[in-house]
Amino acid sequence: MKKITLKKSEFQRPLFVFAMKEEAVNLFDDYQLIFTGLGKINASYELTKAIAKYAPDIIINLGTAGSTLFNRGEVVCCNQFVQRDMDVSALGFEKFKTPFAKEESILKYGLELDELNLGTCGTGDSFETEHRNTEYNVVDMEAYALAAIAQREQIPFLCLKYISDGADDNAVDDWNEGVKKAAKALKSSLGLD
Repeated sequence: MKKITLKKSEFQRPLFVFAMKEEAVNLFDDYQLIFTGLGKINASYELTKAIAKYAPDIIINLGTAGSTLFNRGEVVCCNQFVQRDMDVSALGFEKFKTPFAKEESILKYGLELDELNLGTCGTGDSFETEHRNTEYNVVDMEAYALAAIAQREQIPFLCLKYISDGADDNAVDDWNEGVKKAAKALKSSLGLD
């Protein structure tokens, strides 16, 4: 498999992580990659297996996401993550924080690419079509779980999201169109084209 260079650091065993094959098409076939399926459980399970099998020296999560802040077609570098569906505030816990967990409510773990806007990714097990939350500005279904595992395993993590939709009532139609353009834009953002 091919190595990559990011921010003047060379990585010999990069692992590219996508939720679905449609997000990668065949543009990343020269690299070690996995497809996790949708949601935090699938992402956690598949990444844990891949770490044991491939011993990556960097994990690169690429995929599509919604946003009400960033423009459709833009690639955003996410370096902060929240579990948007973790809310035990009725019992006195901070919103997005897993009760009794060591992690803060906002997980700050991820490399930055200077030329890309930074985003805070809200991960949850639902396709969001009515985004009104101000604590995060990118919406997906896997990144928080991937970032948390990378942090616990002390593996560098890079998360790039192609904004495919506005996380609104047009999200489904917009995503179906946007996913077709995602792989090329993500690969170009990494300087791999």
